[in-house]
Amino acid sequence: MTAAADCGKFDTDVVIVGAGPVGTLLAILLGQRGKRVTLIERWSTHYELPRAVTYDHEIARILATLGMDSENDPAISYHDELYYWKNRDGQNLQIVDWQSQSASGWRVRYWFNQPMMEKRFLAIAAGQPSVKIQRGWVGKALTQDADGVTLTVQRNPEEVGPDGETQVIRARFLAGTDGANSFVRNALGIENEDKGYFFDWLILDMIMKYDYVAARAPEPAQWQLCDPARPTTVVPGGPGPDPQGPARRRWEYMLLPGETIEQMTTPAKAWELLSAWGVTPDNAELERSAVYRFQARWAKQWNKGRCLIGGDAAHLMPPFAGEGMCAGVRDAVAMAWRLNGILDGKFGTELLDSYTTERKEHAKHYINFSQELGQIICIHDEAEAAKRDAAMMADLAARGGTPVPTDICHLGPGVWCGDSAHAGELSVQGIVESGGARGRFDQVVGQGWVLFGYETDPAQALTERQRRQLAQIEGLTVKLCAPGGDCEVVDAEGTFKTWLQEIGATYVLIRPDFYVAATANSPEMLQERFDTVMAALHLTGQTALAAE
Repeated sequence: MTAAADCGKFDTDVVIVGAGPVGTLLAILLGQRGKRVTLIERWSTHYELPRAVTYDHEIARILATLGMDSENDPAISYHDELYYWKNRDGQNLQIVDWQSQSASGWRVRYWFNQPMMEKRFLAIAAGQPSVKIQRGWVGKALTQDADGVTLTVQRNPEEVGPDGETQVIRARFLAGTDGANSFVRNALGIENEDKGYFFDWLILDMIMKYDYVAARAPEPAQWQLCDPARPTTVVPGGPGPDPQGPARRRWEYMLLPGETIEQMTTPAKAWELLSAWGVTPDNAELERSAVYRFQARWAKQWNKGRCLIGGDAAHLMPPFAGEGMCAGVRDAVAMAWRLNGILDGKFGTELLDSYTTERKEHAKHYINFSQELGQIICIHDEAEAAKRDAAMMADLAARGGTPVPTDICHLGPGVWCGDSAHAGELSVQGIVESGGARGRFDQVVGQGWVLFGYETDPAQALTERQRRQLAQIEGLTVKLCAPGGDCEVVDAEGTFKTWLQEIGATYVLIRPDFYVAATANSPEMLQERFDTVMAALHLTGQTALAAE
């Protein structure tokens, strides 16, 4: 039964608890497909102070589907520079390539101001007729049965006192994107797996009154100071209040043994620490001073019945890889295509189980990676730091100072064919030409379930049943070819040809979240692997059961 058929039984299709960037993005992706969404937010007013400040190429690719161009948006910035890790003497310990174009067709790294981004998301969500936003409410009770979820919410006691009104919401599904202390996660009885990684860091967000990067040249725009006397992070903070004016900056200082939060969060302490960088009350404004405990943990289960969790409710990681909010955005996209398909009557609810298996392993990779980076910088013992410096400098010298690329992360088991080369990884995107337009594939051709073949028509490689199945999930077939070839979509810069040669494939099936579901180099191989993916989707209806 589709959502439209039984909407009278439910107040909404999906209730989302938590209207941060993850929950709001999920609401947008559901609302764009006409799903009824109720978005619950704890606070009546928007939180205006910075938190996350960076995202990677995959998130830029996702934002582009909302019409946000990370290359030209005044609320987003980037630096064509490498990412350096230096010791106290300014010697390079590690260099990471944050300068090149990525496989996604976007820059590796961008910088932004979270309140500005959230307002953009909220405006897009509010513009969806089927999305309802309720601010100033908190979860109070949660139950579920075979058909749906019953959520009781109450006016936030921290705003109106303990006797605020309550409301009962009946939904087909529920998503908890309500932060590290998630009501939803706790109500579902989901436990965390905690790596016991605790470091307290002081975060100083600054509104600059001058071009700090230009003034400090040749100092990098983005770098880590691995000084045992005070491990420090120095990075951009996204555009300033006037996007045409000076950009924000962020400093992060590790608390040393014996230091307290009370001591470190005074304005006087902030200006004392910043003075070494030439930053004073005359040339900068202290926007936020807060101590965060960097943690490494993840929920053991991310879906239970008709409920899912994502973002900080599902995982916490140290910030050294810049992947915390990115992981939450991926969660939103992964939840959205599943819920949209289930609500449309295309997929069975069993599909939700692959959300946990795929996303948990993906997030764990970045949590472990971030923790490893933290173990490099969070050293305040002089002797241990000296050993670190010597080892890392020797390694850097051995490879001739060549920057290391950003790592490639893989989904856990789920809706992709394990026999396929590079399935479960993010797909490559290149510039194409079609119908007189030239640009990135996603914007020129489209997104969703996309099956493309190089110099061959992929539709002809499928059986009739498989073509019906692809149509059921609204999939596209695309023939790609080199310039001058006989096709409607031209691989303008040879990006796809190079990628396919590297992975030995002629056909690639891409999912709505841009991850590779299957690759093949013959029609027979494609048919076999296509069936594997369709089975993992738990297709419903006659198309799924049809014989050849």
